[in-house]
Amino acid sequence: MREGHASLTARRVAAHRLSFPRLASPYGRPEADQQLQADVAAGVDVEPTPIARYLRARTGFFDRVVVGALDAGIRQVVVVGAGYDGRSLRYARPGVRWFELDHADTQADKRARLDRLGIGAAEIGFAATDFVVDDAADALGRVGHDPERASLFACEGVAAYLPIDALARLLRALRRRAAPASTLAITLALRSDSPTDAAPQALRAAVAGMGEPLLSELPRGELAAFLLGGGWTVHRATDPAGLDLAGSERTSAFVLAAPAEEGEGR
Repeated sequence: MREGHASLTARRVAAHRLSFPRLASPYGRPEADQQLQADVAAGVDVEPTPIARYLRARTGFFDRVVVGALDAGIRQVVVVGAGYDGRSLRYARPGVRWFELDHADTQADKRARLDRLGIGAAEIGFAATDFVVDDAADALGRVGHDPERASLFACEGVAAYLPIDALARLLRALRRRAAPASTLAITLALRSDSPTDAAPQALRAAVAGMGEPLLSELPRGELAAFLLGGGWTVHRATDPAGLDLAGSERTSAFVLAAPAEEGEGR
């Protein structure tokens, strides 16, 4: 992909992230992440819309999950659908190996930007993957991911844009690479219980208008069973405000899950 061909969605997310407060850590290269986001977001102006508030909550959630995992001793982080995410730079830590799964064209553009900006990425294994047709487990194996060591699998903002069967395959593939003590952090879109609810309809229209329509929305009551079918046991599921889903009507779920026991739910 030629330089400058990030999608409008990716450019808007990068522009928003430049304005968000980010979780600080005593390690990492936050200035390198800022450089990358500024490069991707060049020429894009954003407003404080409801989507911006959602992105701010989502960014904070994954920052906390990543830093918490690293501080707890996790030494492999897999960023699923990484796009132009810069946490592998912002939270780079000696002894930690990062793996980024995404489409080859997106990765080529990202790596070209990093090279042009003079930002080293030796700690990152880039695993080119088309989630609709490729096996993410095989892709991770080709770039040195160790399935015998615990990993954090961070799947931010990608699940809803995959067909449901592709998402199910992706979850099973990640489970095959998940040693005990691994964690899956994932955002999922939930189907509204009310067909007249305007908020989810507005969200669908907004993202479709940027060329990336939502493809997977789970019934609220089927979230845990769906993840279990993919080999993951839900430990915590909240809405963007941190409220348990059982007491929330929001249609976005922030989920933490652990590898299910062999045969559980299948």
